[in-house]
Order: sequence, then structure tokens, then C-alpha cells
Amino acid sequence: MAKLVIVESPAKAKTIRKYLGDGYEVTASMGHIYDLPASQLGIDVEHDYAPHYISIKGKEKIIKELKADAKHCDGVFLATDPDREGEAISWHLAHMLKLDLNQPNRVTFDEITRKGVKKGMEHPRTIDIDLFNAQQTRRILDRLVGYKLSPFLWRTVRRGLSAGRVQSVAVRLIDDREKEIEEFKPVEYWNLDAQLGAQGSTRKFTARLEATADGKKLAVNNQQEADSILKELEGAEYAVSELKKGQRKKTPAPPFITSTLQQEASRRLGFTALRTMRAAQTLYEGVDIAGHGTVGLITYMRTDSLRVSEEAVTAAKEFIAGHYGEKYVCNVKRTWKSRSATAAQDAHEAIRPSMAELTPDEVEQNISGDTAKLYRLIWSRFIASQMTDCQQDTVSATIKAGNYLFKATGYVVTFDGFTALYEEAEDEKEKKETGLPPLELGQVLKLKELKGEQKFTQPPSRYTEATLIRALEENGIGRPSTYAPIISTIIDRGYVERDAKKLKPTVLGRAVNSLMLEQFPKIVDVTFSAGMEKQLDKVESGELDWHKAVDDFYKDFSATLEQAQVNMEGKKIKIPEEETDEICEKCGRHMVIKVGRYGKFLACPGFPECTNTKPLIKATPGFCPKCGKRMLIRKSSKGRVYYGCEDYKDCKYMTWDEPVAETCPKCGKTLFKKSGRLYCAGEGCDYEKVITKGRSNEQQPEQ
Repeated sequence: MAKLVIVESPAKAKTIRKYLGDGYEVTASMGHIYDLPASQLGIDVEHDYAPHYISIKGKEKIIKELKADAKHCDGVFLATDPDREGEAISWHLAHMLKLDLNQPNRVTFDEITRKGVKKGMEHPRTIDIDLFNAQQTRRILDRLVGYKLSPFLWRTVRRGLSAGRVQSVAVRLIDDREKEIEEFKPVEYWNLDAQLGAQGSTRKFTARLEATADGKKLAVNNQQEADSILKELEGAEYAVSELKKGQRKKTPAPPFITSTLQQEASRRLGFTALRTMRAAQTLYEGVDIAGHGTVGLITYMRTDSLRVSEEAVTAAKEFIAGHYGEKYVCNVKRTWKSRSATAAQDAHEAIRPSMAELTPDEVEQNISGDTAKLYRLIWSRFIASQMTDCQQDTVSATIKAGNYLFKATGYVVTFDGFTALYEEAEDEKEKKETGLPPLELGQVLKLKELKGEQKFTQPPSRYTEATLIRALEENGIGRPSTYAPIISTIIDRGYVERDAKKLKPTVLGRAVNSLMLEQFPKIVDVTFSAGMEKQLDKVESGELDWHKAVDDFYKDFSATLEQAQVNMEGKKIKIPEEETDEICEKCGRHMVIKVGRYGKFLACPGFPECTNTKPLIKATPGFCPKCGKRMLIRKSSKGRVYYGCEDYKDCKYMTWDEPVAETCPKCGKTLFKKSGRLYCAGEGCDYEKVITKGRSNEQQPEQ
């Protein structure tokens, strides 16, 4: 009789079945089969917080099939994902199939390759009860908070709202940032820049005013001060008074962990965290590659660890030597310190390609879209991490002019090293440095232009998904595997909205956060939330009993909830309505924005006397290339943004590509943005402009 191997997904089952061959049956549980009931608390708080698990609705057929398969097989191996959730699924499967928890029937695969599957099957173990308890504790805590707090929000704000240990902290971070922006008072300052050149050279460079001649740091605060200095510098001689030359090296970024993968995919590819994890799951579980069959292309994608196996390092260095040359191979062992507050998933390696020799170019002959883009990102980052440093010659010049000192810095790359393959997206700031011409001490320079530029200090930026994930990670809030669903939840609940890829709190989100701060300060406290994560880590390591972790939290939370209910008895939080410039054509009032089950819409504030409503439509800066009317932002039935002509009934023009304010220099029509280029959609016009790293190159395609 064959042995039964149970995984979560059919894709993973298909890949593993190929490697195990005869003697094994591989099937999928389709994720969790048991969970707490949806319609009741499901936790006996009077009896040690015992959870009441039931089969998930719709899983009856799968459960029946799994029981039948197990009955007709000679043993069962539970091969769900190697993390807390995977351990919980295996624990529930073991109880459902009445397996002996003392028997080694649990196997894990860090990579879904022939080698990875073979290694996992050769080392079966018992179910890790501590790991399961860590998941169970998180599930119970989240249920207690959500189930107890949600009715409170329904009574005091409105129905359909929710709160959670981590989601509420995320909303607070976003709201706090919005308050900083609103309270920010810009301060004026001026930059004084001299554009200089060496005698007999056409090369120009810019030096900025830094200090007085005696070395005292100088700040120019207004136009009067700027004009005074500019007047003093009239006719001044500019000469190099100090010259510092040196070398520096730039080291590659470490391989990805879950959070950094989500951040870089957001910055570089514009992916949401959920989109990133969906593509990563596909790459891990297996795709069909010509010459290799179905293979898992990356290691497990939920990890906090920066550890890399010696075998993987060796494979990467062999690839680098063969394709770039020995001088690009890093000859020292690279190690990185974990960036997260804890390393809860340190059992796994960093995220890397399972086969270093399988290049993105080869993979892209078989797959495309998100999975191909993400594989290229993961592969490039990992291979670059094992390459030599980038070597740079640096120069810093101090230039004296009258009673003032100007400073110019630059560098020249003497050996590109890992940058031949990959650089982090946020490294763009270094590229602002410019190369300097050869300079000598005492050299007199020619002034090309001297100008002052008014500036104002800027408020902090709103969070993007990437920066919010980094903030959650740095503060030890949540876990990498939870970031994607948390961000999706706070947007779906209407607490936060995306505004040009930035996360902005809604009126509802700010009202709920204010209430939470007032009545449940611990739930939205960053330090308290981070402390709870440490408690979960202690449960996972066996240092803390899960019952005590839950009890310590719940006793205080329960008392706070009782007091909050007393405080808010008979009170209702009124959500301010956002007034617009749109005039109700029926009664003349300014229409307001309301939120319904299908999103935002415009409504007359005169309800019930006036029941006028209309869709909320946002205009773009562009115009329809077909009829010339305004292009509007619209959403498909699945929530995807597209752009359509405001006269859609007659014109029908629509596109997924974003209209911009810039117009075509050939025909004057709106340009549209797509995949790093701007193009004209005007009939018969072939104008396009490629956008690359802060500059654009105009192109006309060949006829």
C-alpha cells in the first residue's frame, strides 16, 4: 500500500508527486480544515480558554476524501508549510485522522525541488506542539479582541466595523503620521549653489555654500540673507582650499526575508504586499519549466532569517565565476544581522532561488507576469549578495570664495562588483552625487553661475506599503506573514485608502482610532503590541505556557472593555461627512461623500427630503485622445483601477494606462504612462518617451 502525503495546495501536491514517484499518494487539504466558529466566540474563557474548533464550512467533501485516502494508505505524512500556520494545519489533520502525535509523521520542505523533498522525507519528526501553540495563542488572542471589540464599535460608531491587535496599531501609525503632516509648520531656508569649471575645461560641477571662511556652519534663512551673501560674492575668486580623496566600498544588500521582499517589490514593481505573497507562493509551490518539469523556483517565502546554506552559496559563486569572472566572486563568507526585532522564523533560510543556475531569462521563456518579475528580483538580489563589493574613488573639495566656503563631493566607480547585476531601489539617493573633474589644491576655478534657491522644510511623507511594513517590522509588531492581510483588511474596512500609492487615513479610520486611543490605549500602543509578539515567541520556544499568555492579556483587556462600555453608554460617535464642491441638481446643497457596501458615492445631505445620489468620479489631468473630453478614474467590478472618457456612453474610450498632464509635442494630445514610458494614444501618432532613473529619452519607433 502507498503512503499518503498531505500538503495544502494542488499546485504543491503536483510538484511533490513528481519527485516522490511510486509508493506515495499526494493530496491537498486546501488550507485549514478546522477553525473557530464564525458565529460565536468559540473560546471557553471560564475554563482555561479552551478553543472549540469545528470543520470549516465547505470543507466537508475534502475532509471525507482525506479520511478515505488515509484509510486506504499505509501511513500518513503531514507536509504542510514549515511555519506556525502550517504546523496548525498539520495538528488539525492529525486529530481528524486520529494519528499518534508521538509518531514522526510530520515532514517539511524548505524548497520544493527533488533535493529539498528528498531531504524533508528523510527527516520526519513529530508535530511541534510549541509551534502549534504559538499559532493557537495568536488565533485565540485575535478572536478575543475582534469578537469582543467589534460589537462595541458597532454600538458606538456603526455596524460592519472591526478592530484587531495588529490592524489597530497599523491604523494608528498611519493616523499619527497624518497628524504630523497636518501640524507641520514649514521653515524657509535657501540653498546657494555655485556652478564651477576648471580653466580650459568644458566640464561643470556644482558646489554648495556650507560655511564661513573660519569653518563655522552657515544656514541661510531668508531671501534677505541670501541676497546679502550673493552681493558679497560678486567678483570673488573661487579656489580649491581643501581636497580630500579616498576610497570606499559599497556592499550588496542581503538576500530577501519576507518583509524586505514585500518592501522592494512595492518600490520597484509597484506590487501590493498581497500581490507579492501570491506570486511568491506560486514560485515556491512549483511551476513548469522546460527541461526541468514542475519545480519550486524559490525557498520558503515566510522567513525572518538571513541565513543561507553553504550549498546555495557555493552554487551562487560557481554561477558568478562562470558568467562574470572570478574577480566578481566574493571570497569571504557574508553574514548579515537580522533586521527584525526577533527571528521567529529562523528555522528557514533567507528567500533565494532553489537553483542558482536557473536564470530569469531562462525562466521567462516559460512564465510571465508577476511570477516572472518577482523571480528576477529574488534571483538577482541573491546572486548579487555573493558578489564582490563595488569599489569607488571619492573626492571632497572645499572651495573658498571671499569669506565663504563651498563644498562639492563626488565619486567614480573603479570596479562595479555586485552593481553589475543589482542595486536596491532606495539606493537612488547616492546617484545624486556627481563626478568631479580633476582638481588640485589651490586651483582657481571659473564661476559659470551663482544662484540662490528658496526652499522649505518638508513634512514627513505618508506611509507607502513598503514604509509601513518597515515600520511594523522595526517596531516588532506582527509578523511578515501577517503584513499583507493586515494592510488589505484596513483598506477593505474603509479605515485607510490609497492616494497615489500613499496610505491615507479616512474620516472613519481617524474617528475609530481616536475612540481606540481614548478607551483602549493598550490595544493601539506600539510597545504593548510588540510585547505581545515577544510573548508569542516565548510560547513558540517553550519558555511560556500559552494559557498564561492568553490570561495575562485577557484579564486586563476584559476590565478595560467593561469600563469602556460604561464610558460610552448611550453615546454614539458621529462620523464627519466630507463635503464636496458638487452641487445637488435637485435641491442645490453641496453633496457629501458617503461609503456604502460597494465603496464611496456622492449623496445629498438633505436626506430623507432629498434622496439624490450619484457615483463619485475623480478626474485625471488628461483628456480623451478620441473625443477630447476629460479622462476619469474608474474601477472595474473586481476593484481594479482603469481610465475612461467622461462621455463613456457615446465615446467608449478606456485604458488601463494612466493619463498624465504632459502632452504630446507632435500632436498636442494627452500622454499615457505604461511600463516606464510615456506614449501618445492619438490616432496615427507614434510619439513615445522612455522614462529612466529620473530622466526621459524621447523616442519615435521605427516606421
